[in-house]
Amino acid sequence: MTDLNLTFAPLLPWPILAALAIAGAVALILGAAAGQRGMALRALALALVLAALTDPSLVTEKRDPQKTVVAVVIDKSESQNFGARTAQAEEARKALDAALAKFGDVETRYVAVTNDASGNDGTKLFGALEQALKDVPPERVGGVLLLTDGVVHDIPAKAEALGFRAPVHALITGKEGERDRRIELVEAPRFGIVGKEQTIRARVVDTGGDGARAPIAVRRDGEPLPTYSPVPGDIVNIPVKITHGGANIVELEVPPAPGELTLVDNKAVISIEGVRDRLKVLLVSGEPHPGERSWRNLLRADANVELVHFTILRPPEKLDVTPASELSLIAFPTADLFGRKINEFDLIIFDRYSNQTLLPSQYFLNIERYVENGGAFLAAVGPDYATLRGLYYSPLENILPARPDGSLFEQPFKARISKDGEKHPVTRGLPGAKSDPPQWGEWFRQVDADVLKGNSILSGARDKPLLVLSHEGKGRVALLLTDQIWLWARGFDGGGPNADLTRRLAHWLMKEPDLEEEALRAEARGREVTIERQTLKDETAPVTATSPSGAHQEIALKNSEPGLWRARFDATEMGLWRFESDGLTALVNVGPANPREFREVASTTEKLAPLAEATGGTVRRLSKNSDAVTMPRVVEMRDASRYGGADWIGVRQTGASTLVGVDVAPLGLGLWAMIALLSVVVAAWAWEGRRS
Repeated sequence: MTDLNLTFAPLLPWPILAALAIAGAVALILGAAAGQRGMALRALALALVLAALTDPSLVTEKRDPQKTVVAVVIDKSESQNFGARTAQAEEARKALDAALAKFGDVETRYVAVTNDASGNDGTKLFGALEQALKDVPPERVGGVLLLTDGVVHDIPAKAEALGFRAPVHALITGKEGERDRRIELVEAPRFGIVGKEQTIRARVVDTGGDGARAPIAVRRDGEPLPTYSPVPGDIVNIPVKITHGGANIVELEVPPAPGELTLVDNKAVISIEGVRDRLKVLLVSGEPHPGERSWRNLLRADANVELVHFTILRPPEKLDVTPASELSLIAFPTADLFGRKINEFDLIIFDRYSNQTLLPSQYFLNIERYVENGGAFLAAVGPDYATLRGLYYSPLENILPARPDGSLFEQPFKARISKDGEKHPVTRGLPGAKSDPPQWGEWFRQVDADVLKGNSILSGARDKPLLVLSHEGKGRVALLLTDQIWLWARGFDGGGPNADLTRRLAHWLMKEPDLEEEALRAEARGREVTIERQTLKDETAPVTATSPSGAHQEIALKNSEPGLWRARFDATEMGLWRFESDGLTALVNVGPANPREFREVASTTEKLAPLAEATGGTVRRLSKNSDAVTMPRVVEMRDASRYGGADWIGVRQTGASTLVGVDVAPLGLGLWAMIALLSVVVAAWAWEGRRS
């Protein structure tokens, strides 16, 4: 392919050449008016001089023709999995491949577009198109063919933003009149105070529906809550009480509609992180002793703890007729603390409290009911626990997990983590525990007791139980069979993990999810889901995973450390996954709570129509009322304002080429130009000389 062009490279600026031409023309006109002869030859000589000053050249370009690039963008987002959309797109791709292959001057580029890992960016076809054509000059682009359901989230506002001038055609998968009902989150809280309510605002959207009310089923951590039945489009406020710290998983679900396209968007999942406002702790010290201050200092060091502390100044062995009102610094409000207001406390601690006459039996029974209804009770006992005055021989016998045998060890010993304690989150990994013996200070007194229920997680002298934890009804009880944990706090003999242990112990008592000894957890990071099984058992069963679409699979867990079994897998679907093992259930939402990809799933021709029309392209459905595909003819066209008709679509024939060589032949310089100029000058001189 060769192109011939005439080019100029003036030796003087064009304005000066124009001035010379005008001056020469004026001189010629004046000469002609004066009757001078040879004006024609003078004019020719002037023209040749001016032409020489423009330095004309004959340029011969050798070019290689380049193929027109046509991009075929295939939508492989998750919404394309509904119905026969994927099959329709594949059939259309094959037909376009065959049609474009017939044109010898067309290069077809296929661009497959999937959702990002988070699933919250929706379908972005034009971003992928820009990346695919970044090495293609705009003049080589002959057209773009989109195979999509029409729900695209990065459509340019103007055709100029595409960066090329070529038609965009959209071939829409799916069917007309598709129906889809979905739950849409308008406002979802991320945090909530334990014991308080948070409000979720949501609405039902029923595309293609009849406007009938649709019930919204609400579940919190799998537990059913009241149902709401709003009119589609109306916003409904759904109050949800935050029952515990950590993730509170709330599910909102609407039932399927007749002929609905998909059930994936019928459910929305919200994870609300439960945080505690202020922990109200009641500490009752049975008598003044060195460890009393340690408990108080530890609890007061936490700004999130509201501490109510009472110390009984008259020990049982010093009972006399002196009225209690004359011995107390302030009156001990037993009726308030253990009667009317007992349920206001998150944790009750008895520190070296004996079975004294200060508390009537009724108040002990109140504590028992408080625990069974979900309260937390910790008893740190001293020598009295081994006697008949001990707490075990009170109405609290029913909830205390260890029975004293009457013995008391008074000898140096170091606390050790028991076999169960190695697996229990309260004691697993305590600083200094891995060495033998542990790098902890010694204690000197321990009550000998037999464990009746629960788990001993610390052992002491002669490998006897030292710290026992148990579940009672809905509540929890911890029993520390020594009154010398304060030695760790004081740093005696190197001290020990006093703060770590007591903090974990308090959080376990108040049902912190991370400290449950039997738990199933799941966490999602993108599409990767980590499953964790916490257990005190030596073996654990596989986990059954249920995907948002209802498919089941079994996942085997591997022991990663004492008490912890883990597995990782890649989730194939976005939405709520359910995991079950040994009667435990864990819920995790993969992807955003309200994925952009599933906010609209009914196929549409409306979104892409303005852009297609602005480029001269078309938007049409591949199928009308069935899954069968009807393809338009594909033709090549020169530049036009419209590239499509009722049964055909066109791509622009660009005629682009690449320059491979250039030959330049100067016309105003060289021997031949000089001979021509001298010939005219000599002829003019000879003519004038003959006339004279």
